[in-house]
Amino acid sequence: MKFGVVVFPGSNCDRDMVYVLRDVLGCPTQLIWHQATMLDDVDGVVLPGGFSYGDYLRCGAIARFSPIMGAIVEHANQGKLVFGICNGFQVLTEVGLLPGALTRNQGLHFICDRITLKVENNQTPFTHLYAQDQRVTLPIAHGEGRYYADPETLAQLEENQQVLFRYVNENPNGSLKDIAGICNRQGNVMGMMPHPERASDPILGGTDGLALFKSILEIAKA
Repeated sequence: MKFGVVVFPGSNCDRDMVYVLRDVLGCPTQLIWHQATMLDDVDGVVLPGGFSYGDYLRCGAIARFSPIMGAIVEHANQGKLVFGICNGFQVLTEVGLLPGALTRNQGLHFICDRITLKVENNQTPFTHLYAQDQRVTLPIAHGEGRYYADPETLAQLEENQQVLFRYVNENPNGSLKDIAGICNRQGNVMGMMPHPERASDPILGGTDGLALFKSILEIAKA
């Protein structure tokens, strides 16, 4: 499986993602500049964490107009895999591939910590190697990670089992329904605020994020 990792001005987790995909898992992986208009022959697209230009207006609000986003929307509409981490999650909501929005943390402070999540749905391409209700510990680092959606959208997320991860024990940012990660109704687009790529190598002190990437590879082999 070949991956493309999108780079926006301000991205700072793109190399972390490439390290996991290419060096840990051995997958062909390329960086894709945001002004590109084509994805070439990649099978999965990653929008990494960090920042994107224009975030001072609203996270992802300007990046969603980058030329590459048209190709990513088409890629997703073809049923191919797209996942966004942190700022990438914000961009996916802004472009409309995922519902809801990410807003300022409830306490209005940037948070950098490790947090416990519960796997809510392990029947997706991104989570099927986790156990249902499994607890995992992943790093977080964000200032605008509070997931928000209107009551109707929240009800649809629950009904369609689109919530993939929830915060447990502690909700660090005030996300509604403790939501930490969601997917679209088709299950091929995923966004989450915590960083699984920062917990995918023992040298980093934890590997709870590795099953997410291995889940994607298992689906590709099927």
